[in-house]
Amino acid sequence: MSETKPSTRKPSTRKKKDSLEVRVRRIHRRDLNRAWEFLKLVFRDVNRETVEYQRPRSKRRFLEVYSSEWIEQLVYEVNGEIVGYSECAFEATGDDNWVNPRWFEKRGMRPLFVEELAVHPDYQGRGVGSFIMEQLQHLARTRGCTHLVLEVAENNESALAWYRARSFYKLDAAIFLAQRVPGEPDLLPPRRLKPRTAQAAEGASPTTGLMPEEVSGPALAGRKPRGLRAASGGARKKDVAAPRPTPESDE
Repeated sequence: MSETKPSTRKPSTRKKKDSLEVRVRRIHRRDLNRAWEFLKLVFRDVNRETVEYQRPRSKRRFLEVYSSEWIEQLVYEVNGEIVGYSECAFEATGDDNWVNPRWFEKRGMRPLFVEELAVHPDYQGRGVGSFIMEQLQHLARTRGCTHLVLEVAENNESALAWYRARSFYKLDAAIFLAQRVPGEPDLLPPRRLKPRTAQAAEGASPTTGLMPEEVSGPALAGRKPRGLRAASGGARKKDVAAPRPTPESDE
């Protein structure tokens, strides 16, 4: 009877493959409210620390972007949940845009402007951001663009490190500067009053400094104006001579 040797095969410790996958599609009107809430979540902490908002300033502005034909809005989903968002423009658009198109023309650059790139906090570090970047690069190639151009705050260190690791470099961009201006308070400080003179203290009458209408007010209550006293019944009347009778003529 042959002996069976114990198996030296180690049990498989390999974990089951993660079957999650990220899908990209163009945004639909029904996605706008969900996408807006997603962006507020992603940029909430960043916006507290930066001078410029790193996302659209208002929901109204965000909804206006949807109707623009020059802007691509893409959502990235895992099992129907939005985990990423990108917004890019093939022209410098918007009333508040500071970009000078001639700067790029002089250098032979045809940029694709990346207005927004956002990844859900729970999915950061899992390849969603890299997938978004590849999608943007693919759009740039299919539209004849030569560069991806975006704006990021200098104190957003994590985002800067992520972009620099993907060969992004700084352009001739504007930097916010501030200068402290010594100022003064709007209201003057308290001021001491001059001491009261002895002459003013002795000779001041109760009505000193009062306006005419105030003098004829409570301070002189009970006094009658001169005109009224002259016309009152207590004044003496002049004697009036009685008219002489007309003499009768003799007949």
